[in-house]
Amino acid sequence: MSNPAGWDHPRASLYTDHYELTMLQASLHSGAAHRRSVFEAFARRLPDGRRYGIVAGTGRLLEGFADFRFGAEELDFLGRTGVVNQDTLDYLANYRFTGDIWGYPEGEAYFPNSPILIVESTFAEACMLETYLLSVLNHDSAIASAASRMITAAGNRPCIEMGSRRTHEESAVAAARAAVIAGFHSTSNLEAGIRYGIKTVGTAAHSFTLLHDTEREAFEAQIASLGVGTSLLVDTYDVEAAVRAAVELAGPKLGGVRLDSGDLVAQASWVRQLLDELGNEQTRIMVTSDLDEFAIAALQSAPVDSYGVGTSLVTGSGAPTASMVYKLVSRTDDAGNFVSVAKAAKNKTSMGGRKYALRKLNERGIATQEIVGIGHRPEDDGNDRPLLQQFVKNGELLPGWTGHEGVVRARQRHADTMAELPSVVNRLQRGEAAIPTVYEEN
Repeated sequence: MSNPAGWDHPRASLYTDHYELTMLQASLHSGAAHRRSVFEAFARRLPDGRRYGIVAGTGRLLEGFADFRFGAEELDFLGRTGVVNQDTLDYLANYRFTGDIWGYPEGEAYFPNSPILIVESTFAEACMLETYLLSVLNHDSAIASAASRMITAAGNRPCIEMGSRRTHEESAVAAARAAVIAGFHSTSNLEAGIRYGIKTVGTAAHSFTLLHDTEREAFEAQIASLGVGTSLLVDTYDVEAAVRAAVELAGPKLGGVRLDSGDLVAQASWVRQLLDELGNEQTRIMVTSDLDEFAIAALQSAPVDSYGVGTSLVTGSGAPTASMVYKLVSRTDDAGNFVSVAKAAKNKTSMGGRKYALRKLNERGIATQEIVGIGHRPEDDGNDRPLLQQFVKNGELLPGWTGHEGVVRARQRHADTMAELPSVVNRLQRGEAAIPTVYEEN
């Protein structure tokens, strides 16, 4: 696969754990490395109290697979440090994924034990993907799941992702992408903008006001440079004085004011009243300041037009990982026949066998169950929806899942899936999964 996104980034092959390659070496020695295998990524449970999760990261993952190769630098490191032997190095020098990858499309809701990603290939090809695959899916799905809850709490008011300064630089790009998939309006992160065609926004921080001798001079400079449609940060000193100065300088076409501290509910209410009294009925109010879904819900009654969300979003709002795992569920025996395999530990049980997934819908098109067929496709009664889509066929990336096109497609998938789920998903109170996962065996 060639790089579909068109930017330079580190080779993905060493974003992995040491033991993936020692397993490869040992399986090459035993001869089992080339057995056809089926691996599955899933989450045994949702974060405590959450009712659903949102899949994100698949597009980034597929983009990374394009560079999942072992070049001279990687091979030299692995040989020089004794990670693997020469036979394994020879295998890695010619490594190329040639299998198939299926999964839930980005933006789709998932539930406990949903088969979110299925990798079908040889054991050697598939086992090395584990760490990279899980690091992407766990991070991005955690962000998208939190973002989806925030969007639900916000109703029709737009949310802006602005958490880049609270996480790793690459995580910031991934978080912006995941947030937009889950319905965020835009991001402050320019790298996310250029990579994925995401709308970027931003005006000024408190430092810009503090740079100038007076707040009025700062506002004058911003308006002169960015136009009267800009948004002015009005809580550096005295909010009322700042709002009055902003209206005096920009007039009724002032785009917006931003509040970043204090009692946001009370402050937004009297700022709205003041703006209206001054003739600025169309000037919008944006609030920031460590918002999460609960703070956004508390602001529902306040005259707020948009929310800027940072730290809580990029850390998953209390659930920084989706806790997905990647397990071998089926492989061929010496005769070439597929057999189901599964870990049997009491507290970490897995269900063996290749999975197929269907979302059961009632006569009103509302989801009632997640049906997972083991070794067979569940029967569609006419209005149900198959969940698995193919992303890679015989090692070749299928079109439509990456880059800007992938983000647009995933954003629509999220909107559609949320409309399909029962209304319980709109509640922020702790509860069980919105719909049960039911296994069907042959």
